[in-house]
Amino acid sequence: MINVTCGIIEFENKILVTQRSSTMYLPGKWEFPGGKIEQLESPEACLKREIYEELNVHVEIKQPLSPNQHRYENRVILLIPFVCKLVGGKLILREHAQFVWAMMHP
Repeated sequence: MINVTCGIIEFENKILVTQRSSTMYLPGKWEFPGGKIEQLESPEACLKREIYEELNVHVEIKQPLSPNQHRYENRVILLIPFVCKLVGGKLILREHAQFVWAMMHP
């Protein structure tokens, strides 16, 4: 099982969603950004590191959500989601194909 974090990043009543590039596993799929937890790394530290490495922005973690196990054809992941707030940086796509800021429901 691969432990993976993702961030539901809020900014001005919108949520960030990114599209996986052609060089990534499951190319073209839309996701909440994040990544694999490294050995001896906390999920929170992983998420902050991955968001900065992939998107050049900093987030503040507001709250954890319930983890969810998902089975793909050739792997099983434990997805560990967090609600986050964008707190700094300029969004630059370093791995993803594109992004959108989706409106949040009231």
